[in-house]
Amino acid sequence: MSFLLPKLTCKREVDQAIKSVAEKVLVLRFGIFFDAVCLQLDDILAKTAHDLSKMAVIYLVDVDKVPVYTQYFDISYIPSTIFFFNGQHMKVDYGSPDHTKFVGSFKTKQDFIDLIEVIYRGAMHGKLIVRSPIDPNNIPKYDLLYQGI
Repeated sequence: MSFLLPKLTCKREVDQAIKSVAEKVLVLRFGIFFDAVCLQLDDILAKTAHDLSKMAVIYLVDVDKVPVYTQYFDISYIPSTIFFFNGQHMKVDYGSPDHTKFVGSFKTKQDFIDLIEVIYRGAMHGKLIVRSPIDPNNIPKYDLLYQGI
């Protein structure tokens, strides 16, 4: 389903998306277009894109095409999903050590919809970090690679 979502193929396009998307949550899915987990996440994103069109804009970004952002956001696991609102990076407390991105795929469409609604409402109230509404059992577990350095 990744063919249904727009793709950003260079740093300039990512910069433009961050600057130009206003009053909506910008969802950037960093990954590889033919990875199995990325395709699973892309399916969820594509199925919810229309329902969330008043609250969110979704783009796919290939980690190999924008190494500057891959390094800046420390994307070591794919897929990683990052959220912005009016050019501001939105953080989400998932109950994991990293609040800057969601790593892995969402278990259900409803988990993604609930998360976008919480980010949107929090951002409209001026918050830069919100608490995840997703059941902790539905959040993928991973270890930080730089932990203990």
